[in-house]
Parts: sequence; C-alpha cells; structure tokens
Amino acid sequence: MTTDDLIARLTGELKPVPRTAVLRRVAIGLGSSLAASATLMYFWLGMRPDLMTAMETTPFWAKFVYTLSLAIAGAWALKRIAHPLGSIRINLALMGALIVAIGILGFMQLAMAPPEAHYYLLTGHSVSICTLNIVVLSLPLLAGAFWILSGLAPTRLTVAGAAAGLASGAIASLVYSFHCTESGMPFIAIWYTLGVLVPGLIGAIAGRYVLRW
Repeated sequence: MTTDDLIARLTGELKPVPRTAVLRRVAIGLGSSLAASATLMYFWLGMRPDLMTAMETTPFWAKFVYTLSLAIAGAWALKRIAHPLGSIRINLALMGALIVAIGILGFMQLAMAPPEAHYYLLTGHSVSICTLNIVVLSLPLLAGAFWILSGLAPTRLTVAGAAAGLASGAIASLVYSFHCTESGMPFIAIWYTLGVLVPGLIGAIAGRYVLRW
C-alpha cells in the first residue's frame, strides 16, 4: 500500500464539520448552564420581591444593561477562543469599556450625593455577600463553559479558561441582578464587577489543567 492509498483510506470517510457547529455547542452549553444557574438563584436566593416596581426605575435598567452587555461580550469571547489561535482582545476591550462606563456613572453618583451617603452607595446592605453569591451562581456556567471548550479546539488554555470564567461571571451577574435589590451605581461598579473578575481568575487557573488535550 502506498502512502497515497493510506491517506485516501484514512480520509475517505471523513465528513466536513457544519459551519454552525461551534455556535451550536456554545448555545447548548451556555443555555443549559444558564438554566441551572437561574434555577439555583430562584430556589436558593429567590427573586427580588419588588421586581415589577423596580423595573419602572432607571437604576434597575442601568444594572440590567451593564450585566447583559458583559454577558454578551463574554459569550462572544467564549466562541472566539474556541477556535485554534483564537483571540479575545476585542472582547476584553469591550468589557473594559463597559467597566469604565459603569465606573464613571458610579463616580458621578458619588459626586452628586451628600458625603454622608457615600458609604451606603459603596457598600449597600449586601456588600458581604454580593460578590460571593455571583461567584457561586457562576459555577454551573463555568462547568458548562469548560464543557463547550473541551469539545472544541482552543490552543491557548489559560486564555480560554479566563474567557470561560469571564463569560460565566458576567452571565451569573445578570442572573443575580433579578434577586439583588441594590441600586447604587458605585456598588454595582465595584462588587458586581468583582463578581465577574473572580470567576475569570478561577477559569484562567483551572483552564490550563481542565482543558489540557
């Protein structure tokens, strides 16, 4: 048997991968893990009791838009890094711009508030649990993100893990916003953002081991 014959036999039954395979795997992985995270939030923490009233206020929608935008940027990063030599620079730049924007809003709110209100705007009434709750809610999403990447072809494992963690933390912050009653922009800028970055760090550390081929 010649080399050409061997190659022909090895490749003869190969079928091309559908162009939507990566997108479909991302949708399945994030969709199922989002459902798990939302279920965990509902039965563990519960929906905020004043949700319908809160939806009539600007702070609720500012928090919603911030976390939703981070979640979209994170999910997009996960899709991009799933390819060999994938890059998430544009996603990191977008997430950085969102963090700067919410930071500016927080600073403006502090500047317009009386000094005696600053401490509450920064700490709210849930400073001790906010970031931790987001991190816990991100764990099902992180498992789903690692499942996505383990079946694809990321070559930069630390970066891929970081992308998985950032996406998980961002989506978890969106889920948590339906429980959290905090409305101060300084609080959101600090503690919600930290809740996104911590899973990103966890993912970066775990990625080099979990995603190893």
